[in-house]
Amino acid sequence: MNSIVKIPTAKNEPVLPFAPGDAATLSLKNKLQELKGTEVDIPMYIGGEEVFTDEKISMHPPHEIAHNLGTYNKGNASHVQQAIDSALAAKESWANMPWESRAAIFLKAADLLAGPFRDKMNAATMLAQSKNAMQAEIDAACEMIDFFKCNVQYMIEIYRQQPPENSPGVWNQLEYRPLEGFVFALTPFNFTSICANLCAAPAMMGNTVVWKPAETQIYSAQVIMELFQEAGLPDGVINLVYVDGPTTGEVVFNHRDFVGIPFTGSTGVF
Repeated sequence: MNSIVKIPTAKNEPVLPFAPGDAATLSLKNKLQELKGTEVDIPMYIGGEEVFTDEKISMHPPHEIAHNLGTYNKGNASHVQQAIDSALAAKESWANMPWESRAAIFLKAADLLAGPFRDKMNAATMLAQSKNAMQAEIDAACEMIDFFKCNVQYMIEIYRQQPPENSPGVWNQLEYRPLEGFVFALTPFNFTSICANLCAAPAMMGNTVVWKPAETQIYSAQVIMELFQEAGLPDGVINLVYVDGPTTGEVVFNHRDFVGIPFTGSTGVF
């Protein structure tokens, strides 16, 4: 492609008011009832595989702990290693993909979240993290959409930073490369949008990611992963594992190809 690309201008996603009886309110209530009435068995996502284990951990809304949302499949050190291997295997092709194509995937994710995924992401956040409709809408829908769109804009602003002057007969160009290894995203329980962003931002810049969410956010993390897949994210770019912190840290922090860790939390996390 020989065009000089102009990216869509990032604009803040409008917040739905959820007025009593309006269509958005009824739609979200229906999705909330559907999810609450369906027990799920959530796998890890490593490469292109959904990984199930023999250790099933039940999930419950914090505001209704007697209700069972289903289970997630807890992994071990071997699954962390598999996720690292998958991230490294996907790295070259993902890093070599034109930045416009990487950007298009996350802009597609933003459009899907503004449309068919909005109710599911909000409802999952309400059930997993005890948010009300407006809290979920501001976080899991609007802020996540804004992250995806604004990060594409920030990415091109970075790429546009080039040497301002050149010596006679010389044309200097600066190439921005991803990190030389894999990124480990350690995400919190309280903001679904931050969980998505800590994975998406490094991936957008050509990195591949091993993602460990907080145990109490796994229910909505799986919806984020579904969103990424629907948007066309290639297998292995973001790998989602459910392994306890000390076990994960032992594998990740001692790996020669570990290069960075976006996370939100206290030093006690480590």
